[in-house]
Amino acid sequence: MTEKKDPIDTTISATARTAGIDRRQLLKMTGAGVVAFGAASIFDTTNAKAQDMSNGAANFYTSDKVTLQKVTFRSLYRMNVAGNLFLPNDLDRAARHPAIVVGHPMGAVKEQSANLYATKMAEQGFVAMSIDLPFWGESEGQARNLVSPDIYAEAFSAGVDFLGSQSYVDRQRIGGIGICGSGSFIISAAKIDPRIKAVATVSMYDMGAAFRDALNKSQSVEQRKQIIAAAAEQRWKEFDGGAIQYVGGTTLELTADTDPVQREFYDFYRTARGEFTPAGATRETTTKPTLTSVVKFANFYPFNDIETISPRPMLFVSGDQAHSREFSEDAYRRAAEPKELVWVKGAGHVDLYDRVDLIPFDRLAGFFDRHLA
Repeated sequence: MTEKKDPIDTTISATARTAGIDRRQLLKMTGAGVVAFGAASIFDTTNAKAQDMSNGAANFYTSDKVTLQKVTFRSLYRMNVAGNLFLPNDLDRAARHPAIVVGHPMGAVKEQSANLYATKMAEQGFVAMSIDLPFWGESEGQARNLVSPDIYAEAFSAGVDFLGSQSYVDRQRIGGIGICGSGSFIISAAKIDPRIKAVATVSMYDMGAAFRDALNKSQSVEQRKQIIAAAAEQRWKEFDGGAIQYVGGTTLELTADTDPVQREFYDFYRTARGEFTPAGATRETTTKPTLTSVVKFANFYPFNDIETISPRPMLFVSGDQAHSREFSEDAYRRAAEPKELVWVKGAGHVDLYDRVDLIPFDRLAGFFDRHLA
C-alpha cells in the first residue's frame, strides 16, 4: 500500500519560499508529510486527467419535502453568521421540535456537504441548519479565509442561540453535526456549551493535530517550526501592505504525480461534483486559508477534556478506508460514555461528504432520535 501523504503539503511551497528552504530540504519535508488540508505535489509540471471518484455523489441534493430559508444571526463576537435553515414541509409550528446545526469541512462553505446533511436531517423531521464558519462563505469576518478555531467554535454556539430562539424548536433538544474540520470545532464548542445535547462527527479532522504533526505523525517539530517562522515573516510583509498569502487547500490542477489524497479532494472541490465559489472568493482562494493565520491551529487541542462532554452522547462516523480515520479513533478513545464509533465499510474521507449511498443517514437520524427525544 502506498503511504498517504498529509493533505496540505502545498503549505510548504509557500513556506519554503518565505523561509529560504532549498528544494532538497523541501522534498524531504514533503516526503515526511506536512500540515493538513489537502495534499498536492509541489513540483508538478504536466497536466493529468481528473478521475471521477464521485460514485453516486449528490452534494447539491435538494428535496421537495423540505423548505429552505436563508438566515443570519450574531455571535458573541458581534459577527454575522450565515446559515441555511431547512424545515420539513409538514412541520407543526405549534409544537416544539429537536434541531441540529451542521458545520462544513475546513476550507469549504455550507453549500459543500453541510447543506446535504441538513437537508437529509430535515427529511427525517428535524429542524436543521447548515452554517458558514466566520471568514468563509456568506458569514462575516476579515481577512477572508482566516483561521480562528475559537471563533469557529463560537459559531456553533451562536447557531444554538438562533435555533433556540425559534418558537418551534425545543431548547432542550439541540444537537450538532461537524463534518471534517468542523468535527473538531463542534467538539470544542460542546465542551463549554452544555446546550449542545448530542454531538456527531463525520470524517473528522483534528485540525490542531493535523497542523502540528500531519497525518500519521509524519511531520517533525522542526518542520512545524519552519512553517511557523515563515508565517511570522509573512506578517511583516502584510503589515507593510503586501498581498495576503494563501496556502494549502486543494490543488488547482492534477498532474501525473499528484498525491492520492489530493486527488480525492480535487474530485470534490475542483469538479462539478462539489465545486462552489462563493461571492467574494475566487477559484484560486477557495479552500485555502491564509498563511499568517493557519498557525493558530498549533494551539488548538479540541480533544483535551473531551471526556467532560459526557453524559451527553457522541457519535463518530468515519470511512474504514479514510486517510483521516486516526482522528475519529483518537477522539473515541478519549471520550467518555455514552459514545459510538461507526466505520463505513469501503468509504474514504471525502466519500462521506456527499455519497448518499454510503453516508449512514439512518444511523445519524437514529442517534439524534434517541438522544434528542
